[in-house]
Amino acid sequence: MMRDTHILPVFRAEGVTRVYRTGAVEVWALRGVDLSLAEGEMVVLLGASGSGKSTLVNILGGLDLPSGGQVFFRDRDLTQATDRQLTAFRRDHVGFVFQFYNLVPSLTARENVALVTEIARDPMTPEEALDRVGLAHRLDHFPAELSGGEQQRVAIARAIAKRPDVLLCDEPTGALDSKTGIQVLDALHEVNRDLGTATVLITHNASIQRIAHRVVVLADGRVIRDEVNTDRALPSEVSW
Repeated sequence: MMRDTHILPVFRAEGVTRVYRTGAVEVWALRGVDLSLAEGEMVVLLGASGSGKSTLVNILGGLDLPSGGQVFFRDRDLTQATDRQLTAFRRDHVGFVFQFYNLVPSLTARENVALVTEIARDPMTPEEALDRVGLAHRLDHFPAELSGGEQQRVAIARAIAKRPDVLLCDEPTGALDSKTGIQVLDALHEVNRDLGTATVLITHNASIQRIAHRVVVLADGRVIRDEVNTDRALPSEVSW
């Protein structure tokens, strides 16, 4: 993908560190990370457990603050934001998808998505969001009546229904088999392609990197590789 360096990035992290302290013990989760995310770009984050992937995504999404460095969303410095401003940032601009679906068991797929559309500024309808992930025929089913892949696609529909600028996905296929995992990747791929939603996808599965525009590898809290993917594939072409 050609990247125009004159376009303001959606995210820009500069020298980001994150240190967790327990008594006299310091654990460095991030050690001076620089990263940018362009409009419409899909970036896969790879790395072993403890490499800093989830910490970085939590900081980008306003769920955590860095110990040092700066994080910008467009021209806004998130490191200077108040708790109230970060809450508004998450509500208005960021969609989250996690490994576990976090659906409300007593609500239907439509009602789970409506939890977001009722508070968003310019949302899709729940029906439109579910249709975009291939679940128009499952609107009134409860989570217990859905497969794992379908539940994760409801979670994606809930995340995209607010029309977020960015979608942050932490191991969205980690609890799924290969067939349902590919269905979930298909949904993320189509959202990125059709809506232009900048997407960050954390995974331990190195083969998934083939669907990304760009691949970033972390180790010991540092970025050790950041490169454009010259051989991008469709999810259906990925070997699980």
